[in-house]
Amino acid sequence: MSILSETGGPVLVTGGKGQLATSLVNLGGPRIRCVGRPNFDFDRPETLKTTLDAIKPVAVVNAAAWTAVDLAESEPEAAARANTTGPELLARLCAERGIPFIHVSTDYVFAGDKGAPYLETDPVSPQTVYGSTKAEGEQRILAADPRSIILRTSWVYSAHGKNFVRTMLNAGAKNPALKVVGDQRGNPTCSDDLARAILSILATIEKTGWKDEYAGIYHACGTGETTWHGLAEAALQKASEYGQAKPTITAIRTEDWPTPAKRPADSRMDNSKLARVFGVQMPQWQESVNKVVHHIFTAPS
Repeated sequence: MSILSETGGPVLVTGGKGQLATSLVNLGGPRIRCVGRPNFDFDRPETLKTTLDAIKPVAVVNAAAWTAVDLAESEPEAAARANTTGPELLARLCAERGIPFIHVSTDYVFAGDKGAPYLETDPVSPQTVYGSTKAEGEQRILAADPRSIILRTSWVYSAHGKNFVRTMLNAGAKNPALKVVGDQRGNPTCSDDLARAILSILATIEKTGWKDEYAGIYHACGTGETTWHGLAEAALQKASEYGQAKPTITAIRTEDWPTPAKRPADSRMDNSKLARVFGVQMPQWQESVNKVVHHIFTAPS
């Protein structure tokens, strides 16, 4: 049974077949209307208004984004259309219709040098093109629509789609030894958990009506912290319970795995505002990893 009541109007979800959009479709019930390219495309701005006019949603969740962090370094204009100007236009269209707009952002808006979990009030300092386009998108959205909610999340994975956990499971099935970065810290987030948080927020808004204090930025990531090495260890340990041989996993330094875009060394975020305002508690990341790995090994193919 969906968290969202089945009696209200449609909720438009962008992002096509992405991880979060898929989770919202799977968990959100019949009111979720998911759209993606080519019918809805930030590179073709006219498709945004056409989509809203056709569906007439009571709320919009933007799960579409340019998430190719390294490629954004060489294609900044395309990343900006997807992460900045496109979402800004969508926020303006929602404002014209007086409907809530929930937008998903990222831990990459931070430099990763605070040394403690980031709060929503901490200044942003993106170190990559991707992070810069997302940070600017946040500000433009908040300026464009007073009924905007921005959820910063991190390290998203799921049983579907392309993500770190599935990559590690596939690599672990083929290799007796793996090397994984062990000096970046963050909060792994299951897309199903993020989807449930979004649906809970929408349910609260429908129950209480819109309140001005709902607007603004929130952190919504898995509870607890680890490294990429720790996440790989947890996923592959769980996979060993289903008969997959567990490889040796060696922790390496960031400089041993160079990438075009600089990753935040410590992008942990604090979820307490989300719990305080909406009563949403994000699950412990270890529990969610175990559930995802269980689903991957036991779900019918």
